[in-house]
Amino acid sequence: MKGSKAVQVKPTQLLLHIVLSLGAVVMVAPFLWAISSSLKTTAQIYQLPPAWIPTPVEWHNYMRSLEAMPFDLAYFNSFYITVLVVLSQVIGCSLAAYAFAKFRFPGDKVLFLLVISMMMVPKQVIIIPQYLMLQQFGWIDTHLPLIMPELLFNAFGIFLLRQFIMGIPRDLEEAAIIDGANPLRVWWSIVLPLIRPALAAFIIFAFKDKWNQFLEPLIYLDTPDLFTVPMLLNSFKGLYTADWALMMAGAVISILPILIVYVILQRQIIEGITLTGIKG
Repeated sequence: MKGSKAVQVKPTQLLLHIVLSLGAVVMVAPFLWAISSSLKTTAQIYQLPPAWIPTPVEWHNYMRSLEAMPFDLAYFNSFYITVLVVLSQVIGCSLAAYAFAKFRFPGDKVLFLLVISMMMVPKQVIIIPQYLMLQQFGWIDTHLPLIMPELLFNAFGIFLLRQFIMGIPRDLEEAAIIDGANPLRVWWSIVLPLIRPALAAFIIFAFKDKWNQFLEPLIYLDTPDLFTVPMLLNSFKGLYTADWALMMAGAVISILPILIVYVILQRQIIEGITLTGIKG
């Protein structure tokens, strides 16, 4: 056909697409399996060969799961802890990132290196001394150990936002300063609006990590009324057996807030990438 062009795909591009597609399948498959299992009976879950599409579909597993587990209380606990920590980290990390990116002070590079080094320290290394310290404060079996150690601070957040803030033209800040804006005003009116894509990405990661947090609640919480959603799901498992159909239904229910946050914020990320491409 005249004027038509054959689309040529380089072998490296084809290989990259195949690898990325396989990676996407590996990442999505557990979620799809959880949904499939939540609509089966326990016997169907153990069936070999496994069936991805259950017959019949057991929709009532979700109602049974909500009746068997106090999701309302666990949801409330997880939600207020996660929102409080993430909002405080957005404020604290953006301020710290702004300071590291735009200001010079004695020891700034050493301090930033210490912050970055915290990303390389596994939580398991500090969990025992942290437990002993929080025990002295009388915070065991309260929500404070899940909030206070992570309030305002997140090493990954500081690193991510600093890299983004470094790309903001100095002229914008200087123009605001000439108009009489102080550093806090510049941070609020100039920096935060320009780093919305990075903030959206950070909020998604921080919300997901905090909502799914399991080790700390397992160590610090004993009272069932204080349990977060992951702890509630764990407590539903029996000593020798578990109703996996109900647990999978509960797991799907527990994932919903993360999906909602992602759906709300993904537009900010896409818009930010688009605007960055236009500016470039």
